[in-house]
Amino acid sequence: MSLAQPTDAELDVMIRARLASIGIDLDQLPAGSAPDPETGSPGRDSVLASLRSFMRTTVLPLSAYSFGADALQVAPPKLYPSIDITREAR
Repeated sequence: MSLAQPTDAELDVMIRARLASIGIDLDQLPAGSAPDPETGSPGRDSVLASLRSFMRTTVLPLSAYSFGADALQVAPPKLYPSIDITREAR
């Protein structure tokens, strides 16, 4: 089953919620897409556009990736393999 691409509005809500959960408020940026001439801060619209592009090109394709059935890991990797090799050699 293929998932439909989220709309810009849906991505904006998700991005704002994720940023708010870590204490970042996009409303502190200047409105519009032009940077603030005094501080150089990017405009809110350009930040959201950049984050939407990132979500569409990076996060969504990664979430669709799946390992094959033969790629299951039977045991976790050893934390210090050199120590285990030395113990097995004795």
